[in-house]
Amino acid sequence: MKSTRRLFLAASGGATLAAMLGALAGPSAQARAAQTFAVMHSDAEWRVLLTPTQYAILRQADTERPYSSPLDHEHRDGTYACAGCEQALFSSDTKFDSGTGWPSFWQPLPHAIGTTSDRSFGMVRTAVHCGRCGGHLGHVFDDGPKPTGLRYCMNGVALAFTATAS
Repeated sequence: MKSTRRLFLAASGGATLAAMLGALAGPSAQARAAQTFAVMHSDAEWRVLLTPTQYAILRQADTERPYSSPLDHEHRDGTYACAGCEQALFSSDTKFDSGTGWPSFWQPLPHAIGTTSDRSFGMVRTAVHCGRCGGHLGHVFDDGPKPTGLRYCMNGVALAFTATAS
């Protein structure tokens, strides 16, 4: 009886530990890697095409430090595109100052992005990726302004800004 209880407790503890580790290593990068996108490159090709910081964010779902991106303070009219594949993602018409230190938008361009569940760091969030190459862009939250109530909180290094010609 005692050995059965010990086996049960050990198995339960192992299952709990595995669940906790799974929650820390979010599936969003793995989920994107399993998908097929219009623009696909090998890992080695992405490393050549991107800067080390862009690679860490776009391909490994890292996050840049808040307030580190010049795009957080970009106020000109224009378009924000994926730094990995140049897919247009957001219009400056939907950009707002969220006070979080990352460029934020209340709506993406049609068919520009995709989302996956991100369970990293012991929380559940919605990760945002480029719909063309699968590059990790940031996260979307439901605390944004009207009309959508959404806040697409993007890593500036994952974006390329093109100003509208005057």
